[in-house]
Amino acid sequence: MRCEFKAQADAGPDQGRYKRTLPDEQIPFSATQGRTVFQEALTGGGMHSYFALAEQFQTQAEPTYCGISSLVMVLNALQVDPKRRWKGVWRWFNEDVADCCQQLVKIDKEGITLDRLAELGRCNGVDVVSVHADAHAESIETFRREVSRVTSRVVGDGVTGEALIASYSRATLGQTGNGHFSPIGGYHAAQDLVLIMDVARFKYPPHWVALPALWRAMQSVDADTGLSRGYLLIRANAPRTI
Repeated sequence: MRCEFKAQADAGPDQGRYKRTLPDEQIPFSATQGRTVFQEALTGGGMHSYFALAEQFQTQAEPTYCGISSLVMVLNALQVDPKRRWKGVWRWFNEDVADCCQQLVKIDKEGITLDRLAELGRCNGVDVVSVHADAHAESIETFRREVSRVTSRVVGDGVTGEALIASYSRATLGQTGNGHFSPIGGYHAAQDLVLIMDVARFKYPPHWVALPALWRAMQSVDADTGLSRGYLLIRANAPRTI
């Protein structure tokens, strides 16, 4: 499954493309309305996991790296030690360091599926639950409860112990492209809005989207697997395996 984006017809081959505009029903994080939603969600207790993720917010290094870049962002936010050097004396996750049981050349060419990204998380020392979205009414309620719980749970001095990565269809949300991964950074319970911390920041900014709309986008079928997309629940409490 690729993290897809398409060149716009009015952009010549040498010009490239600078960003896109979100659909009207999605709220840019830095817009006046987005800031109001953030403040209300913060007051309501739905932004506790945001700060650790925001410290590690990054832009995916390649067009097909949305999955592994989302995972790297979460691993660093959860303060997982990769147990091997990144640069100099420092141990830190980036896409190359996280590639312990996948081949980056394959991810670069093909992208990554939900369950394969879960495997990549596990071999990097975290516990991962992979959930495929389905059409049962109780499933969206389970997802809503998980979003509410994870975005409000704090372990220790402001350190979040869990994180969520959504796998969804951009096309279903009215965005360009199709399969995409990004972490969930917050939840406004009263308005039922989820903050998508979009790792394709060259394309769309972080934005608020209605949870039912995101769930529908997660129900779309990944053509590479024949299964629906969904989400990963990641916990930083598993022993590392090499």
